[in-house]
Amino acid sequence: MDNPDAQTKIDALVVKFFSAFDNRGGARPRLEQIVTALTEKATIVRRSSSGAEVYTAAEFATPRIELRNQGALRDFHEFETDSTTQIFNGIAVRTSRYRKSGTMDGKPYHGSGTKCFQLVDLATAWKISSLAWVDDDA
Repeated sequence: MDNPDAQTKIDALVVKFFSAFDNRGGARPRLEQIVTALTEKATIVRRSSSGAEVYTAAEFATPRIELRNQGALRDFHEFETDSTTQIFNGIAVRTSRYRKSGTMDGKPYHGSGTKCFQLVDLATAWKISSLAWVDDDA
């Protein structure tokens, strides 16, 4: 079902989510920037060759923020390169291709993958209710 207003809000939310981890130019990612994009009980799952890791928002965000804020991962930038969004009367599914780059421990760091978002319109704002992702090299 087409809903241009919902699409615009979802696009902005996904950009906010990806940019929350950006530490280029001295930016410092903060937990509250990430948590506000998610529902209170959001589930996050990372799929890799070793299986699936399930996280709460804080379990997911905290070590990633520390890695960037402590300086091991510098000039990090992650962004969507392609997406498809389906909206159904207050719920949505978005599949995103993404790329990431930075410098890890002084060496170039880059990658790409797929993120699958489930989103919900909570009347006050669209939020991410679940996220599953896999890196291409997983």
